[in-house]
Amino acid sequence: MSPLVLPHTLEGHEGLHLIAGVDEAGRGPLAGDVVAAAVILPIDCTIAGLTDSKKLSPKQREKLYPLIRQQAVAFAVARASVDEIDRLNILHASMLAMKRAVTALALSPEFVYVDGNRCPDWQFPSQAVVKGDSTIAAIAAASILAKVERDQEMRELDSRFPGYGLAQHKGYPTKAHLAALKRLGPSEIHRKSFAPVMELLN
Repeated sequence: MSPLVLPHTLEGHEGLHLIAGVDEAGRGPLAGDVVAAAVILPIDCTIAGLTDSKKLSPKQREKLYPLIRQQAVAFAVARASVDEIDRLNILHASMLAMKRAVTALALSPEFVYVDGNRCPDWQFPSQAVVKGDSTIAAIAAASILAKVERDQEMRELDSRFPGYGLAQHKGYPTKAHLAALKRLGPSEIHRKSFAPVMELLN
């Protein structure tokens, strides 16, 4: 794991203390909720190895997950459901999940860094940061919490909806998942607005 310690703030925000980072996991899968996490880290936090969760192995994410929860000033995890994804579209559902995560924090942040190129419609002072999960500590921490939480949920769903391989591919459109969809048909946790699922339903 990289020893890199990411910065807490961007230039101009050095005087702030309660800075939240927010990120989501699960925009691309064909099944399951989209999960978002928000994290406020202490200014003196030096958790080594924080970075974009997609750059870490499952073992590395599992190691960092409890450290983030222990050292965070506040954290929260929220989601938008499959029904909300189908009704709103995945972009707006992701924004909703992130808004719910930040709103659920035990402390109201002074400022919020959002991974990506846009911020949700909310009352918090905020800034979107492209590739923020690789450059801002709190966003990286949020990306790890969201990814670990969602992966665990998909492993649990695998036992309720066997045959799709959810524990392995976490709902992403792998060859195995697409083959299982054609064989079994979509389940209630599949996103009906996503093209591979919609085609089978039609």
